[in-house]
Amino acid sequence: MNQKIPATVITGFLGAGKTTMIRNLLTNAGGKKIALIINEFGDLGVDGDVLKGCGAENCSEDDIIELTNGCICCTVADDFIPTMTKLLEREQRPDHIVIETSGLALPQPLVAAFNWPDIRTQVTVDGVITVVDSAAVAAGRFADDHDAVEAARSEDESLDHESPIEELFEDQLTCADLIVLNKTDLIDVAGLGRVRDEVASRTQRRPVMIEARNGEVPAGILLGLGIGTENDLANRKSHHELEHEDGAPHDHDEFDSFVVELGPIADVAGFVEQLKAIISAHDVLRLKGFVDVSGKPMRLQLQAVGSRIDHYFDRAWAAGERRATRLVVIGLHEMDEDAVRTAIEALA
Repeated sequence: MNQKIPATVITGFLGAGKTTMIRNLLTNAGGKKIALIINEFGDLGVDGDVLKGCGAENCSEDDIIELTNGCICCTVADDFIPTMTKLLEREQRPDHIVIETSGLALPQPLVAAFNWPDIRTQVTVDGVITVVDSAAVAAGRFADDHDAVEAARSEDESLDHESPIEELFEDQLTCADLIVLNKTDLIDVAGLGRVRDEVASRTQRRPVMIEARNGEVPAGILLGLGIGTENDLANRKSHHELEHEDGAPHDHDEFDSFVVELGPIADVAGFVEQLKAIISAHDVLRLKGFVDVSGKPMRLQLQAVGSRIDHYFDRAWAAGERRATRLVVIGLHEMDEDAVRTAIEALA
């Protein structure tokens, strides 16, 4: 019998640095042939485009599969299982499969899919890796005042104290075999200690925690965990699973996304500062995409997590490629799409 192909699931909230870590992994995989499945929330495949441009010989564009029809945890039967089946039918099978989930995905339903009969006999979950934005945790983006929450709950037991963001953050930690505290260069030693305590308090399990800057983690640490996570799901139940033992479907009604397209941008610094103001005013969770900078042959990649915005030129515009500024915006369901869209469109 052939040895099962190991699969690593990489999860983590919006903007934690999953794509950067995977890009580093692909370029330092030590000759392993890796197949990559990417799932994004929203219609603009930013992460896939970034990874296809990494130039890693062991992971060609044919080995990168994008799923943009919805969050992978909700489309397992329709998208993920057929994708895995086709991948396993290839004449040259990969040495390792890496799956990058959407920042809004619950990893639990995805891991459960590895118990599907045709997959279980051929693939095993090597491990679930949850990437954490340490700076965002330090800034309190995943927590309210817990003492105040507990006090309020003691007065009203029916109070639903968990926000969708908090629950998702905890679910991603609960499913982890390895937690990567990323972006530690953005906080001091004391802040890092508080982040460790905060992350540890969010799950009863005790997965290993490591620290990273810019998603730089050796492939030998990320691959080869040998956990077989699909056999341990009973110990990793999400909030939704615990609250809906009757099997009610999980959904993402709490979150919305949309794409805004603009013309060329002449003043990048001014554009970024104005975006920060829009993000702050409308509580946008995540903004990412590509910018057409006037007079520049290179495409500008832009990534925003809260009001922190990173941008850099990632590659030249290809011959015949339509130049445009395209940004995907992700926020809570009550976000005013029309107001955000109008504000961004006014910047061009």
